[in-house]
Amino acid sequence: MKRYLWYLLVAGLLVSCKTQQLYLNVTEPAIVTLPPGVHKAGIVDRSEASKQAKALDAIDKVLTLEGAGLDRAGANAAIEGLESKLTADGRITELKRIDEKFDAVHLIGPFPPPIDWTVVDRVCSENSVDILFSLEAFDTDTRINYQVVKGGAPRTLLGAVAGVEHRAEMQTLVKTAWRIYYPSRQTVIDEFPVVHSLNFSATGLTPVVAAAALIDRKEAVKKVGIRAGEIYASRIIPYQIKVERDYYVKGTDNFRIAMRKARTGKWDEAGELWRKEAQNPSGKIAGRAHYNMAIIEEINGNLPSAREWAEKAYENYNLRRALKYVRIIDNRMSKNELLQIQEERQYQR
Repeated sequence: MKRYLWYLLVAGLLVSCKTQQLYLNVTEPAIVTLPPGVHKAGIVDRSEASKQAKALDAIDKVLTLEGAGLDRAGANAAIEGLESKLTADGRITELKRIDEKFDAVHLIGPFPPPIDWTVVDRVCSENSVDILFSLEAFDTDTRINYQVVKGGAPRTLLGAVAGVEHRAEMQTLVKTAWRIYYPSRQTVIDEFPVVHSLNFSATGLTPVVAAAALIDRKEAVKKVGIRAGEIYASRIIPYQIKVERDYYVKGTDNFRIAMRKARTGKWDEAGELWRKEAQNPSGKIAGRAHYNMAIIEEINGNLPSAREWAEKAYENYNLRRALKYVRIIDNRMSKNELLQIQEERQYQR
């Protein structure tokens, strides 16, 4: 049994040594595609209207002294983050923060019901904007756990006091919810929640004192709010990811030379050697060369040609890895079509 497992391990190493990995930066289309001709956007804060009354115990009231302003500061920071990211991107050429008061509503899950379209139409018309970004909800949900530590010595104005120490640990969930309204078609283009978690701890002589010591979280909540706004703005912006590809490095001397050239960044020279091996009388060698040529074409941004090489590697030489690669290229080509649509719409007037 041990000998059998050893053979499997050696076989696995031999297979893995046939190829090496490379990484490519690939541009992905934005998650949300804006309608054509959309360049002016309004931003409204509806989160205040989405608040729900909460019953407070004695310790909750200590936190609420700051809590009333905490959500307001966090919501403003979220809109600043959204505005900053959209301005830097330039896809939206005119952004307008709109001070609109909304009727109180109750949340259904993370979202309130959508704004009535008569209101959306009026707000967009009065402010000459094409779409409306809405911060639908901003809420900080706080949970506190208490521990009593005997023999602790918390610091006071009179120095360390031996006795019982109360330790408060607080987790604050910062929850935001966003929508984009498109009045021309009365369509909600997108809705998306963003949730972050913040953790704090403090000690004191009593539970109330320990809880009061936690009230230093406003700046942290504001930073999270800014980040939440940036994350949401990113949904309409194309982005880059790093993808992994394998290429063959063994088969003939040309493959080994091409591997060394590829390692030094001379991909075109490596491609010349693989192109020669594509005519090799050995189907195994020719299939690998065809596959590597597909990789070269993808590196050079020529996806149709990459697909042709990969397709031949599978159809003519039964290289199964190439079939998977054909599907990867098809997916990339489909995404590039959407990316092109998004880029064209960016410049439509």
